[in-house]
Formats: sequence, C-alpha cells, structure tokens
Amino acid sequence: MALPDNAKEMIVEELTKKSKTKTKFYFNDLSKMFPEESPRAVKKLVNEMVSEGTLEYWSSGSTTMYGLKGMGDLG
Repeated sequence: MALPDNAKEMIVEELTKKSKTKTKFYFNDLSKMFPEESPRAVKKLVNEMVSEGTLEYWSSGSTTMYGLKGMGDLG
C-alpha cells in the first residue's frame, strides 16, 4: 500500500491541531496516522519533510522527537 498523496498535509494538519497542548511528537505518534503503512515508508516521508524544512527534529541523545518547524521549543 502507498501513502496517500496528501500525507504531508495530513501530518501538518494533525500536528497543528495538537500544537496547543503538545509540540514534540514521537515517530510512533506520526506512524499511527498511517496504520496500513510500513514504518520504513512513514520514516522516509518524515525525513523528507525534515529535509524540506516543514518538520524539525529534536534529540535528547536517546530519543528523537519531531515537531513543526518554528512551533514550540525544539531547541
């Protein structure tokens, strides 16, 4: 199965909706949006969004989280 054509928009919309209470999301939070997809396909999409500047990642050294670029404190 392939990711929907509007997968990027779906992620941005979902993170925007939740940004009032949460600005950092685990990869599993993002992959749950596409339960039929393999984690590898979702990871590729998320990494593409980071490269494009739509998302940014935050790492504690042991955990990597993702958020919308410029939203909340990811630094």
